[in-house]
Amino acid sequence: MKISFIGGGNMATALISGLAGKFTAAADIHVVDPNPASLEKLVQQFGVTTCGQIDARVAHSDVIVLAVKPQQMREVALHLLPQVSTQLVLTIAAGIRAPDLSRWLGGHAAIVRCMPNTPALIGQGITGMVALPGVSPAQRAAANSIMQAVGSTVWLEDEAQIDAVTAVSGSGPAYVFYFIEAVQQAAQELGLSAVQGQQLALATFTGAAQLAAQSTEPVAVLRERVTSKGGTTYAALTSMEASGVKDRIVAAVKAAAVRGRELGEEMGRD
Repeated sequence: MKISFIGGGNMATALISGLAGKFTAAADIHVVDPNPASLEKLVQQFGVTTCGQIDARVAHSDVIVLAVKPQQMREVALHLLPQVSTQLVLTIAAGIRAPDLSRWLGGHAAIVRCMPNTPALIGQGITGMVALPGVSPAQRAAANSIMQAVGSTVWLEDEAQIDAVTAVSGSGPAYVFYFIEAVQQAAQELGLSAVQGQQLALATFTGAAQLAAQSTEPVAVLRERVTSKGGTTYAALTSMEASGVKDRIVAAVKAAAVRGRELGEEMGRD
């Protein structure tokens, strides 16, 4: 399968790392990016072909992956339009709705919108995906295989759900990092060193996440098992409940979803 990437940034690099020599030959992966240094690095690291602008190799691809910033998408689509025919187009740009991209590409119907997250950089990502009706079963399978190169996938029936995915998993790593920062700060204020606080916090989050992932029980049950009434965990959770931490987290995630919808509307305007 011949795959062209428009954009050679971090997410594209992560995908190429998972695909080259595994899903398809490195020589069948083509990358377009205006940054010569980025292209040279990709050539040396993976053996892909490259170009500084959209060229004929893109036209002969089976799949085109749009890995550019949302603000660049409309201009990229304008340059891509002459090269698009029957290819599957994957877009991983946040906020760009598939029908808008289809319109910019002259009504191109074979589009899958993807919302990955940054753990994809280490092969531990999760991607929400939704396909326009014009995507064939074979193209859907190809899209799934490509995104599974960097983690797991979740398919959606309604593109409106992408805003929820963006809020939960797309932005989600930042919430986790924020909580880790807070725990590290508390560790230092309690007398531990910065190194000790980081080690304890990271190991705790990693271990707890793996325990939740491998358990067949709800996370609420796992939480209750750690919480003895009157104990230390109980004191911490009681303090959080009194401060409305859970409600504020839920509200924050909903705010992210609202902003996702707003961005889609703003960027899709003609």
